[in-house]
Amino acid sequence: MAGTGDFFAAALAFPTALFSFALVVVVGYWLLMLIGGLGFDGLHGGHGVGHHLGAGHAGHVGPVGHVGHGVGGHGAGGSVAHGASGGHGAGGGSAHAPEHGNGHHGGVLDGLGLGGVPATVAVSLLVALAWFVSLAGTVLTSGAPARGGVFVVALVASWAGTRTLVRPLRRLFPEDRPVTRADFVGRVCVIRTGRVTADFGQAEVTAEDGSTATVQVRTSDPEPGLTAGRTALIYDYDPDGEHFLVAPFDPSPPGL
Repeated sequence: MAGTGDFFAAALAFPTALFSFALVVVVGYWLLMLIGGLGFDGLHGGHGVGHHLGAGHAGHVGPVGHVGHGVGGHGAGGSVAHGASGGHGAGGGSAHAPEHGNGHHGGVLDGLGLGGVPATVAVSLLVALAWFVSLAGTVLTSGAPARGGVFVVALVASWAGTRTLVRPLRRLFPEDRPVTRADFVGRVCVIRTGRVTADFGQAEVTAEDGSTATVQVRTSDPEPGLTAGRTALIYDYDPDGEHFLVAPFDPSPPGL
């Protein structure tokens, strides 16, 4: 019992107490994430993530400007944006939900050399290492000046340790490559309007991740024969008109 009492006394003494409370928050956060993840999968019969992330609705847009990117699908809209709803796409620059909550880039963390991993991971490592170093220093020292030195050492050691640990961890968190208009060029689309002309037409295109987007398409052929349900090849993008250029295309192998 004496050992337990000494442990709590050290954990609640300066400077460890500062990091102890932060560690409680960190542990609580990860426990909630774990419980929430297990509950999510249980409620949806193990299809939770796949159902919500893999089956987004097609994004619908007006004039195609920049490409919107979110969790469920891709859409082309008036500005680059990140969506978190079931499907993406932004028309006229409207996108919903904030950018990635645990973005890989934070100004402060990048400045400290701790970028490349989610902020929650970097902060958790900082807090945990600072707590362990300060706990050891608190047990081995006494007096305010010495404890003040322990506080400084704990901060420096936690930064150096976290910086060392995040280097290999960065490979586990590759950065998302921004979706661009060029990603749709060369893809086959399905016409969704009754016709496609030089100034009218929409088509549905499937992105590399399997999500779909409805984009504005045009053709220079006066009689392309592109009607609803026909397939076409996106071969270029017109930045001035903010639309994709398409040509008739039959994906079926010859002879079928």
